[in-house]
Amino acid sequence: MAVLKQPIHIEMFFDNDSNTFSYLVVDTATQQAAIIDPVLDYDAAAGAVSTEGADAILAFIDQHQLSLAWILETHAHADHLSAAHYIKLKTGAPIAIGEGIRKVQQTFKVIFNIADQELTAKGDYFDHLFANNEHFQVGSLAAEVINTPGHTNDSVSYLIAGHLFVGDSLFMPDAGTARCDFPGGDAALLFQSIQRLYQLPDETPMYMCHDYQPNGRELRYLTSVGEQKQQNIHVRADSASEDFVQKRTARDQTLSVPKLIYPAVQVNIRGGQLPAAEDNGSRYIKVPLKSSFCL
Repeated sequence: MAVLKQPIHIEMFFDNDSNTFSYLVVDTATQQAAIIDPVLDYDAAAGAVSTEGADAILAFIDQHQLSLAWILETHAHADHLSAAHYIKLKTGAPIAIGEGIRKVQQTFKVIFNIADQELTAKGDYFDHLFANNEHFQVGSLAAEVINTPGHTNDSVSYLIAGHLFVGDSLFMPDAGTARCDFPGGDAALLFQSIQRLYQLPDETPMYMCHDYQPNGRELRYLTSVGEQKQQNIHVRADSASEDFVQKRTARDQTLSVPKLIYPAVQVNIRGGQLPAAEDNGSRYIKVPLKSSFCL
């Protein structure tokens, strides 16, 4: 077993199918840790879920004899299914997300016609809802929640011992920013959220949730506030809100719907739990149909 020597150790895990980075943040003084944005494997064609990615994180925890203090979600993702509930079952750690999840749950409860007894849209399925600027601990590591809505209503960033985990709000500088055309998205609000992050020291390390490798470059997950302010193709330190909103809106109109949005959102607004089994014992994902004709 390798010894974790630095006061904070950050282990990255990559899910190739969804281009998603998950992180295990470890306080080496206390051996307590937090997982950020864990992924549940999902075969859309077969309708099958599995846990290889989550099990790799759990194996690292076991190998290094860590205690899991938190399972942290940056938002209810639309591009992968969360493994938060599975990891909670294995470890007992609480699942936390921003308090904006209530709005997201309410929006998609209507879209998917989810009954009240299955989803009240009051933050159910999550153990803790973070308020803006709320402080918490990962062992002896000081952590803070920064609300960063715009991509979604519930988007938050986590600043843990000076390391910033931004979810989908920002990508690597050559990929820009998150889309804002999902229900509850708002490009002007995302611009304001990014300005909040740009107030942090330039040397602050910034960890991505995704990387789609523009122009075929190598995979990257780590940048800095200063690099984003200087090089982000959508919003730099001197960018104007109106210009960003215009460019972001135009870009969003060219984007296709994420291939996993329907299963992902239905699972993720439930904290990673699958929809309840029906009377035949099977669980189902709903897909709203759009049609200009009736059969």
